Amino acid sequence: MADNNELERTLWAAADKMRSNMDAAEYKHVVLGLIFLKYISDAFNDLYQKLKEGKGEFEGADPEDADEYLAHNIFCVSEKARWQYLQDRAKQPEIGRLIDDAMDAIERTNPPLKGVLPKIYADPELNKQRLGELIDLIGTIGFNQDGHKAKDLLGRVYEYFLGQVADAEGKKGGQFWTPSSIVKLLVEMLEPYNGRVYDGCSGSGGMFVQSEKFVLNHQGNIKDLSIFGQESNPTTLRLARMNLAIRGIDAKLELGDTFLNDRHPDLKADFILVNPPFNVSDWSGEQLRDDARWKYGVPPTGNANYAWLQHFIHKLSPNGTAGIVLANGSMNSNTSGEGEIRKNMIEAGLVDCMVALPAQLFYNTMIPACLWFLARNKTNHKFRDRSQEILFIDARKLGVMINRRNKELTDENIALISGTYHNWRNKNAEYEDKAGFCKSATLDEVRANNYVLMPGRYVGTEEVEDDGILFADKMNALTAKLAEQFAKGDELQKTIRENLKGIGYEF
Repeated sequence: MADNNELERTLWAAADKMRSNMDAAEYKHVVLGLIFLKYISDAFNDLYQKLKEGKGEFEGADPEDADEYLAHNIFCVSEKARWQYLQDRAKQPEIGRLIDDAMDAIERTNPPLKGVLPKIYADPELNKQRLGELIDLIGTIGFNQDGHKAKDLLGRVYEYFLGQVADAEGKKGGQFWTPSSIVKLLVEMLEPYNGRVYDGCSGSGGMFVQSEKFVLNHQGNIKDLSIFGQESNPTTLRLARMNLAIRGIDAKLELGDTFLNDRHPDLKADFILVNPPFNVSDWSGEQLRDDARWKYGVPPTGNANYAWLQHFIHKLSPNGTAGIVLANGSMNSNTSGEGEIRKNMIEAGLVDCMVALPAQLFYNTMIPACLWFLARNKTNHKFRDRSQEILFIDARKLGVMINRRNKELTDENIALISGTYHNWRNKNAEYEDKAGFCKSATLDEVRANNYVLMPGRYVGTEEVEDDGILFADKMNALTAKLAEQFAKGDELQKTIRENLKGIGYEF
């Protein structure tokens, strides 16, 4: 996020100090748990004061009655779990145990939070002096503003933290975090106003939060959305539940491996927004050779990309649409039958739009990524009939650098990409091909390109370097040279192979 204010930066600096004896994966739970506690404590205190004064609608109310808080969608916080009680004891050596007890008490009083809050503060490894400093700092955040402003502030702090932690965690960070500009683009493209929304790799729940924001920004009713998710990592799932609980989003989030143990077996979703892990080789594919989901071809055991695509197709309702983030290699891979699966999906009329993304958008990988937009029914009457067309958008030149390593899409970029899609998809809209950026290709053109879905093939840009040597030729020369040097180390070899495979080059 390019315009973070001083609060987020100060908070991050303080949290970063705790990293001397903790890795990023652990300390995000320390910090986010405290921020959560401060928020629900402020919201409780605000209502507590109103109930105590007993004016207007609060006349005769009992400030100690848990049902009063439930009625206003506020979590009930017992006395020893309130922020002031804890902050007054922040310098005491037993502060860690007091916070764990507070988390326990909140879970007991508020069933939706059962098993969600971190209870890690009494850990002897956690520096209690630094913990006290962190409590004092978080104590300066005022969440006691009117409802939505407080939630916005909390959401911003929370999102900033998740992004910073993903950056600090490096490769592992992407398991729970999709950069917010990509999430925003998926949401703007699909416009999930009402219906069932599904994310089979829900991470920390960013797709759902953004969907809610989208509905509210367009004066819709958030109750028109039903949210379903699944996440295989229990700690990440807790993070998601906390992330959604603070916003009052009711979601059916389940724990389990999406391929081996689909926890929403009968769900048919109207919208799927998802960022599955790229090029996963250990997805238990050998146990699923005869699975009913592989309608367009059995995906290879060594790469889950086409298993993900088909799992999500299987989950779509008759008029459902999906936006899926995948590695670029998925657009042109022909290994292990992937090309045949892609051909079958295209011929079945499922591929609606392909977007090539700029490099450096992700904290966790240098592998270039793309967006697949799938539509179960391209002839439905909501939009125009696009059954013989696919829209290609090459957005690789968009985005701005936000630090030395990472880019993000600006709001203008997002509006340009999503506006292009809507102008192409909607009835009576004015769409035009734009050389180098977008092209509405016929199925015959896609067939002529051997079912390759890379937008660069269609929009009119040439893959030529300044010296006139084709990029593909350079890559082939480079991979040949690397092959000669591969005896130097197994780990290096594996990493290079995976990275090259992700952009469509194998040897």
